[in-house]
Amino acid sequence: MSERTAPTRSRRRWPPLPHRLVRSLAGQLFVVQVVIVAAVVAGGAVLAYLFTAGRAEDAARREVTAVAHAVAQSPSVRAAVTGPDPTAVLQPYVEQVRTDTGVSFITVMDTDGVRWTHPLPEQIGKRYLGHIDWALAGQTRSETYTGTLGPSVRVVTPVWDDRHRVVALVSAGITVQSISAQLSGPLLALVGVAVAALALGGAGTYLANSRLRRHTHGMGPDELSHLYEYHQATLHSVREGLVLLDRSYRVVLCNDAARELLGLDGEVDGRPVADLGLPEALVAAVLGREAVRDEVHLTDERVVVLNTSTIGTGLGRVVTLRDHTELQALSGELDSVRGFTDALGAQAHEAANRLHAVVSLIELGRHEQAVELATAELELAQQLTDRVVAAVGEPVLAALLLGKAAQAAERGVELSLTEDSRIDDGVLPPGLSARDLITVLGNLIDNAVDAAIAGAAQSPVPPEVTVTARIDGDGGAARGGAAGGGGDCLLLRVADTGAGIDPAAVEDVFRRGWSTKQDGRGHGLGLALVAQAARRNGGTVEVGRERGAVLTVRLPLAGRDPGGRSGSGDAGSCSSGGRESGEPGGRARQGALA
Repeated sequence: MSERTAPTRSRRRWPPLPHRLVRSLAGQLFVVQVVIVAAVVAGGAVLAYLFTAGRAEDAARREVTAVAHAVAQSPSVRAAVTGPDPTAVLQPYVEQVRTDTGVSFITVMDTDGVRWTHPLPEQIGKRYLGHIDWALAGQTRSETYTGTLGPSVRVVTPVWDDRHRVVALVSAGITVQSISAQLSGPLLALVGVAVAALALGGAGTYLANSRLRRHTHGMGPDELSHLYEYHQATLHSVREGLVLLDRSYRVVLCNDAARELLGLDGEVDGRPVADLGLPEALVAAVLGREAVRDEVHLTDERVVVLNTSTIGTGLGRVVTLRDHTELQALSGELDSVRGFTDALGAQAHEAANRLHAVVSLIELGRHEQAVELATAELELAQQLTDRVVAAVGEPVLAALLLGKAAQAAERGVELSLTEDSRIDDGVLPPGLSARDLITVLGNLIDNAVDAAIAGAAQSPVPPEVTVTARIDGDGGAARGGAAGGGGDCLLLRVADTGAGIDPAAVEDVFRRGWSTKQDGRGHGLGLALVAQAARRNGGTVEVGRERGAVLTVRLPLAGRDPGGRSGSGDAGSCSSGGRESGEPGGRARQGALA
């Protein structure tokens, strides 16, 4: 039987624990901190020892100086040094003093340095080991010198007679060994404290670095550096917007795509999301308790798809944004194309019906009625086409008006163009995109047709939509020339015979989700897109009323750049100055959005 080798799963082979500990950032910090703590403790211990040893030596020097002075000034010593046998008198005396004071030795000698007393009797009569020159000169000085008892801290002072002459010398000293013995207790305590401090510091460092190791997953500095570089490169290269918020909803991170989609300028890190100047609906969705999934929102210039999720257990929130502007525009264009197709199909169907009727009239011998029926329909269609083509030279607007007129006719609504409408070909600047024109005028006409149909259901007024498209301003474009004046603007006005817009709802008309339709189909985006397109091109949208609702869009033509942003042109120069030509009876302005 053949043996089959089980597939092996590739695993990352970690180095042995000690080596991995040293390689990791936490391990390296642990080693460094332990070395620093050990160095500080050792340095402190050495300094404390030196300080204590120095103070002990100073104390010993002061002590032997006091003992030497006391012995040299003793009347019995001054009398004995001039007697016949100084040793017999002085040896018992100085030994008693040495025992009482705790010094290592007291030596009394003549001016030649020959000892009369010594702790070791065999050293009596020998020369003193040390310097006595300054004592012979009447001075008292101390020194550290190695004598018969070993290294010692000693002092030599003169003995004066009644005539103020130096007749003898007294030396007292404490051996270094005795001083060291006195330091052994404090030194042991100091070492204990140093070891305890080192152990405590090492334990604290180990615990802190263990936590750091868990957070860094045992990675070393190079790995963390590479991870950070990959992190930054990824965040700033993806096209989706990413915003990280802390638990107080302050911005922790905002990548380049999010800045562009939300139109953010300057420093945003650390600022509350409510203070970034974003639309209220978008802020409410971000701050809401529930997670958001693929929710469409409008900013000043873009349509974005919003998703939110919570980090951990209330640590913050992740906000992702996708640009839906192009897709929304393409969807609108696709809807327009579908509408054109449906309209053409309906017209073809109606044309076929009229053709059958004409053929039937001819077969019945009613030729005059057949000619009248055929020419009447052709004349009506040709009049509308001629009117649009003559007034609107801009191909995109002309095609849109013809298509929408066919759609409106299919739904039983008459769409007409006012007499003062006129836009010559080449007047519109390159910065004013055809897509924005379709978005603005197409949505306005669609809403007007729906409103006219709804109004006709409640009143006997025939459904009608009136469109005005012209160039206003002082540049002469309205008279057939090219747009040139700083006040030139494109005026697009659509009026319907519907019920109009409630004055109380004017402020909400252009918000996403607002709609008078209650069929549950997710309306409320068309007018928001109109306002966004107007704002993007530096224009205004106004809401008025005649028989029904009147919506007017003004888009400045001067100071445009290829990117579609307004430059030197002033959008305010396109605002209405009162009664508009072509409006019977004028119009009451209810609200405007700039």
